[in-house]
Amino acid sequence: MTVRETVVILDADIADLYGVETKRVNEAVKNNPDKFPSTYMFRLTREEMIFLRSKNPTAKISSKSRVLPAVFTERGLYMLATILKNKKAVNATFAIIETFANVRQLKRELRTLHQETDSHVQQSKMKHFGEMLSDIVMPDLETAETESTLELNFLIGKIKHTVKRVKKQNGSEHTETE
Repeated sequence: MTVRETVVILDADIADLYGVETKRVNEAVKNNPDKFPSTYMFRLTREEMIFLRSKNPTAKISSKSRVLPAVFTERGLYMLATILKNKKAVNATFAIIETFANVRQLKRELRTLHQETDSHVQQSKMKHFGEMLSDIVMPDLETAETESTLELNFLIGKIKHTVKRVKKQNGSEHTETE
């Protein structure tokens, strides 16, 4: 949902996601206020709460709660995963760390790709880079085929890499291209 032009998730929904009670989510924020600046989480105003309840009848916003619900941005969701100690939160933290490490490796790969002068080595590195990027962006899909082209126009170099990935669903294959 969007509040104050920011995509957010309700504290109750995060509690469900991480398998804890909503009060545990709010306790984590209360005990670690320096880890949750306004770009990570904020409390809804009464007007925002009423508006969201009217627009989202399935939203878990209790009318009986004495405290206005907290909403978390993606950054706050990740920070909360590092604080909560249950298995789901720990697994989310591992996934975040792995993704971060993969993005850093992708950056290093891109740097070496641009420095490579041998076209065969460059093609191989380009293929590897495309596969790494696909694994980060579309982790649930398998690579079906790849295509790499290298085009040099005097002073300007152009690299294009296409990866076709498929995911089996209900016995049939669906194809997505990036």
